[in-house]
Amino acid sequence: MKSFYISTPAEFDFSLSLDFLKRSPKEKLHTIDGASVIKAIPLGESAVLLRVKASGKRLFIQSLNRELIATEQSQVKKFVSEWFDLETDLKPFYTLAKKDKLLSGLVQRFRGYRIVGQPDLYESLIWAVLGQQINLGFAYTLKQRFVEKYGNSVEWNGQRFYLFPSYQTIAKVSPNELLPLQFSKQRANYTVGISQAFAEGKISKQLLGGLPLTQAKELLIQTKGIGNWTANYALMKTFHYPDAFPLEDAGVHNAIKNLKRMKTKPTLAQVKNLFKKYKGWEAYATLYLWKSL
Repeated sequence: MKSFYISTPAEFDFSLSLDFLKRSPKEKLHTIDGASVIKAIPLGESAVLLRVKASGKRLFIQSLNRELIATEQSQVKKFVSEWFDLETDLKPFYTLAKKDKLLSGLVQRFRGYRIVGQPDLYESLIWAVLGQQINLGFAYTLKQRFVEKYGNSVEWNGQRFYLFPSYQTIAKVSPNELLPLQFSKQRANYTVGISQAFAEGKISKQLLGGLPLTQAKELLIQTKGIGNWTANYALMKTFHYPDAFPLEDAGVHNAIKNLKRMKTKPTLAQVKNLFKKYKGWEAYATLYLWKSL
């Protein structure tokens, strides 16, 4: 089978997910093609090239480069569901947000917007490290160089589609090899160190799956380079923990400053206090505040 459908919740707008995926022309891990997105994902010993587009209240999934057997189809469904956050019931969050001055306009304007995830925990953590303390444009430049140098790829219709580098590959790389890509020494050390933690079995998606947020975060921050922000970001993007809260995030602070028309950015204590009313839904409050920017 090369194509199939999966159902989507009523509170899902694929066009808003596409808007997010269009953020940078330097993106190497997917390609926007009209109203669809094309992405290569690892599947067993090879890779499959997927096209995903909306079709009414469903998503149409097409394998472009080969047939899928039944078990592979199930794996693809799981990946797409995690990628577009299709399992989260947003109704309780919308009920909460409608009563809130800061979020009510945002959830009305961007209804159906969900966390566009990174089902691969390793990718999620490395991308967070690449984006630490630099602007988004330069983070994408680093990612582009990293993916082109170390990632496998699939060719289709004369075009190359990349996969994120594997931790097995990067665990064997010297941090100094990353410096010509314009990685800082610290960023290079963190990237290789996290890769080695995966290779040694200290971190894995299976290890964290099902853990309460606090325990999952504690496990992650034992590895150098993964602090509170990085851990919360990855848990939000890979596992869709609704209560993951990247408190230190500059975007959240700027969004609050803009929406509340403050002269200066709020302090960490002010942000923490503000988010008390979003308890249990901090990740989605963060998502919509980011969207306001």
